[in-house]
Parts: sequence; structure tokens; C-alpha cells
Amino acid sequence: MPEKEYTAEKILDLLGEQPKRIGALTADMTPAQLRQRPEADAWSAVDVLAHLRSCADVWGGCIETILTEDEPTIRAVNPRTWIKQTNYPQLEFHPSFEAFIRQRAALLGRLQTVDAEAWHRGATVTGAGAPLNRTVRFYAQWLATHERSHLKQFKQLAHAMA
Repeated sequence: MPEKEYTAEKILDLLGEQPKRIGALTADMTPAQLRQRPEADAWSAVDVLAHLRSCADVWGGCIETILTEDEPTIRAVNPRTWIKQTNYPQLEFHPSFEAFIRQRAALLGRLQTVDAEAWHRGATVTGAGAPLNRTVRFYAQWLATHERSHLKQFKQLAHAMA
């Protein structure tokens, strides 16, 4: 998590903009190109999207739990572990991306309806060392900044496939 804390508006902007950027970067890629790995140990666009969906499941789920329950305790789940319980890596890119867009719209709709105080609601997170206190803001910003780092992968893939 970056040291700088973003405003709720900045977080919402990033969360809303990044799927559009992913869509623009992948729009001209064929299904085969979306599955192609530029190097043996690199991720394909399908792999990156599967990872982002897994992160959105885990961290978006934490946000929903915090907003729904009073001072919940949440067991930490690593998105790289969670993805093994999904079929995301096997899905075709475009249907998977549409599901990602729908999930993002639901998350944005939820976050846009909460007041400023709700951004500071917290949970105790266990299972990853010492218990941690994490807030709605923390998870939303973590999701937004993490996705932004993967936009570079989409750019590199689009360039490699061009």
C-alpha cells in the first residue's frame, strides 16, 4: 500500500477509469493474442485479468463485509490462493472482462453511496501475522493502486502483439 492516502474521489476515479483503459489496450487483440505469453514465464492478458478479478473478489469482498458488519474480523485470503478456486485463467478474455466490468460497476455503486465516515469503517484482519486493522479506504485504495501497476503489463502485451 502506498504511503500517500488518496481521497475517496481519487480512489473512485481510478476504480472507474482502469477498466476503460484495460478495454482500450486490449480492444484490437485477437483471442489468440489475449492468451499468448510474450515469454515463457510472463503472463498473458488472460492471466493478468484473472489475477485482477481474483484481487477484486478478495478485496471487494472485504469492503462489503466491513460495510455490512460492525467491526468484523476477517481472515486474510491471498488473491493468488483464491484464484485456484476459480476458473478465471481458463475463461476467454472478453466474457471474463465483461464480468469484471459488472463487478466493478457494483463496487463503484456501493462505494458511491457511502458517506465519508463509512470510508473509515474497519475490520480486524487475521491470518497474515499479527492482526491488522484495515478500513474500507485501505482496501479500495489497495485495489486501485494494485490495478494501476498491472496496466503496464497490458500496455506491454498490446505493444508486443501489435
